[in-house]
Amino acid sequence: MDVVDTHCHIIAEDLTAYPRAPLGGRQSEWAAARPVTAEGLLARMDEVGIRQAVLVQATTAYGYDNSYVLDSFRRAPDRFIAVGTFDPLEPGAGARLVAGCRDDGLAGVRLFTSGSTVPTQGEWFAAPETQEFWEAAGELGITVCLQMRLGPATKQLVSVLERFPSVRVLLDHMGYPDIAASPSRAGKEVAELAQNPGLHLKLTHRNLERLRDAGERADDFLQPVLSAFGAERIAWGSNCPAAEQPLTELLELAQNVLGTLPEEAREQIFAGTARRLYPGLGTAQTSN
Repeated sequence: MDVVDTHCHIIAEDLTAYPRAPLGGRQSEWAAARPVTAEGLLARMDEVGIRQAVLVQATTAYGYDNSYVLDSFRRAPDRFIAVGTFDPLEPGAGARLVAGCRDDGLAGVRLFTSGSTVPTQGEWFAAPETQEFWEAAGELGITVCLQMRLGPATKQLVSVLERFPSVRVLLDHMGYPDIAASPSRAGKEVAELAQNPGLHLKLTHRNLERLRDAGERADDFLQPVLSAFGAERIAWGSNCPAAEQPLTELLELAQNVLGTLPEEAREQIFAGTARRLYPGLGTAQTSN
């Protein structure tokens, strides 16, 4: 089966060429404890038969400096595309986004509003000052990855989706729904967002581990979400190496949890959706 990993991070060994500048002021634990270079990621991908991957900026290592993901994409454009972290609040956001995508080669951008080094959920992504950014994203037709937690900020997410319906938003880790507490309640929470056609979901180990642990109750989450969104709006990502498990186990986890889904649905989740969100990946290729 064709597989595209939509959520990988890379860390350079060269601190001079690629100095650390983590968002939030401190480097994440995983970036320090188990960094993986672009070359190391390629080796892991080859080991499991993943031909292509989306390099998502390691925000908790490099902040808004997207140099390493861009340079790595340029060195292996048949294997990688680059998604860089972006600040939509800075003046001239629209022009900067155009330059980043058309000139520098970014296939998409990421807004990091909450994470391991930014524990307080930011709502700035929906501020009036971001209008120029969202308008430019819609005109460019790029995918905007949104790292956030569903909850109080969900209304801001909905407001963005309603104001800018042409923008494709890919919700990292599905917004961290609380599957462990109640798969059915979490499934309903996520499914309700499907009425916004620009919203897509990124399914990672942070969700898949909870679904695995839920056993038969996993369907209480998966079925409403799949019914509402359709598999063509869901994409798998490993979160390697932020996840503690090796890439082999992360792919196996996804294959096991999603193993009961129809083949057509799995084909969309593992590659089809990614190729539509990121046209630079091209059409399906034969894995190594």
